[in-house]
Amino acid sequence: MASQTDIQFMRAALTEAQKAFLIGEVPIGAVVVKDNRIIGRGHNLREHLNDGVAHAEIMAIEEACAYLQSWRLIDCDLYVTIEPCLMCSGAIINSRINHVIFGSRDEKAGAVRSLYQVLEDSRLNHQVTVSEGTLADQCSQIMKDFFKAARKKKRKSH
Repeated sequence: MASQTDIQFMRAALTEAQKAFLIGEVPIGAVVVKDNRIIGRGHNLREHLNDGVAHAEIMAIEEACAYLQSWRLIDCDLYVTIEPCLMCSGAIINSRINHVIFGSRDEKAGAVRSLYQVLEDSRLNHQVTVSEGTLADQCSQIMKDFFKAARKKKRKSH
């Protein structure tokens, strides 16, 4: 069961996802939290920046690193609406994030529980605690709404 704190920070991640949705980006949002304060926010910006690594998690991690003036995000938690991919999982491990809390699984690209379990792999030099399912319905619904609208738009253009 998600704590009130987890729900509060996942709502902040959902706000980031909504920002992505409004500008036509895949609606995934993330926040980095340290000592119960958000120190990094991000949402997908791949299309707007023409940058294949501009995922929500990467944007939030970069902002948190700048805030702390360190690449080490020790004692930080990452809240993200959708299960991180392989690239983002690598960034999470390399930045030493302590705990990842995600809303919904990504059956096609998820590297935390769905396809791989990278964050908890004991062969790596850092393991990350993982929690899933916080506001899962809301996190998956914004994705469904986005792709439904995208399909509708595509049909109209043909």
